[in-house]
This record gives sequence, structure tokens and C-alpha cells, in this order.
Amino acid sequence: RGGGPQPRVSPGGDTIVLPARPTTAPADPATSRTLARVRALVPDNVAVSGLTAMTDDLTVQLTRTLPIFIGAILVASFLLLMLVFRSVVVPLKAVLTNALSIGAVYGIVVAVFQWGWLGSLFGLDRTYLIASPLPTIFFAVLFGLSIDYEVFLLSRIREEYDAIGDSTEAVARGLAGTGRVITSAALIMTVVFLSFVTNPSPLVKMMGLGLAAAIVLDATIARMVLVPATMALLGRANWWLPRWLDRHLPRVRAGGTELPGEREAALAAVPERC
Repeated sequence: RGGGPQPRVSPGGDTIVLPARPTTAPADPATSRTLARVRALVPDNVAVSGLTAMTDDLTVQLTRTLPIFIGAILVASFLLLMLVFRSVVVPLKAVLTNALSIGAVYGIVVAVFQWGWLGSLFGLDRTYLIASPLPTIFFAVLFGLSIDYEVFLLSRIREEYDAIGDSTEAVARGLAGTGRVITSAALIMTVVFLSFVTNPSPLVKMMGLGLAAAIVLDATIARMVLVPATMALLGRANWWLPRWLDRHLPRVRAGGTELPGEREAALAAVPERC
């Protein structure tokens, strides 16, 4: 009855809401422990709800399902890229570079917001816990953009390789033909996301910094350095696919990319049509 929150009763008198506010932050582990203790004490016909409880439940759910979410997307992308480019090495490399990029982004966000590194540069007066939905958002956005860049680059490299048969030269030509487009697109997205950092909300700052760092790292280090360098070193091994697997996989194409042997088969069939 003191100065604390007063119970609220529904008009029908069948529901009572008792407001309670924890002394710790919503994302603080101490808040999760408090909620667990309260839920263990209340009867079965009493529910603990509210924004803080919903946030904690969401964090627990995302913690359990995030590895499954990331794993399922990486496996699906591996299979789709294997179908398109008829290779095991190319999709495996794409999955590994995506994992490296998203790992680096998670590290940057944690270092700035949870550890306080360069916090003053981004207008932070203290450290903040990372909001639970952000890792999922970072991965989804980065994965979509990085696969777009990957397919765009690899399609051009594959076209050049089918035309000249030299892997190193094909990588050089493919990179020369797509590098400026990928870099320009990444620069535009980076500027857009960096504008979020000027927002006073720490949550918006986290999102802006994380997405900007993701685009910069993936478009420059992963797509423009790691992918071309490894492809030049591996040579013909980039397009290795077991014969038994090649026979069972359906044939698809990315844009105008021809499948191995498709050009020769088409040319051989010309006299018959004439």
C-alpha cells in the first residue's frame, strides 16, 4: 500500500495485474534469474508477462534457435551454389567466408558496446548489452548481400573460365568486370548504415555500426580479396565435383552462365538443325 505500484483490476473483476519493476536492466542476466525465481514461486494460474519478461523470453528463444537458423541457411546456400556452379569447393568457400565475416561483425559490436572500445567515438557514455534480436538481423542482412555479391562475381569468373580455360586469368577478368560495381554498391549501403550511428539511441547505433561493418568487411576483405585469391591459387580445383554427384544433380544456371559442356553440345547440334 505504500508508494509502490498499485494493482489494477479488470472491469469484470476477474483479472488483477500487479506491476513490478526489476532493479536490473532488461537484458541483464540478473533479470533472467529474477524472472525465473518469480515464475517458480507464483501459482499456475498466475502469469508473469510484460515487456521485460517478453524480452527475456525472446532472448532465451533466440539463444536456442540462432545456431539452427545460421546452420540451416549455410547448408541451404551451400546446396544452391553447388547446383548453380557445379562445384563443391566454390560453395564451401562461400560458406566459410560468410562465417568469417559475421564472426568479425559480432566481435566489433561486442568490443564497442559491451567492452567500451572507442565508445566515445560513437557518442557512448557507458557500456551496453547487445540486444538479442541484433545477431539474427546482422546475419540475415549480411548473408543476403554477401551471397548477391558472391553470385555476381562468380558468374563472371565462370564465364571467363569457360571461354579461356585459364583460372588465374578468369579470376582477374571477372574481378575487373565486377569489382567496381560491388564496391560501389557496398559503399552506398555502408553510408546508409553509418548514418544510423548518429542516432542518440544505443540500439540504433548498434544496428548501424554492425551493418556498416558487415558490408565493409564482406565486400572488401571477403569478396574482393579472399575469394579471388583462393580461386587463383586453387585453379581448376575450384570447379571440382564428383562425377557420381554430377550425374544426380539437376542442371540450373545463374543468369547467362553456361554449364560445363553446354556450349560444345549446342555447337555440335547446329548442323543437325540446319
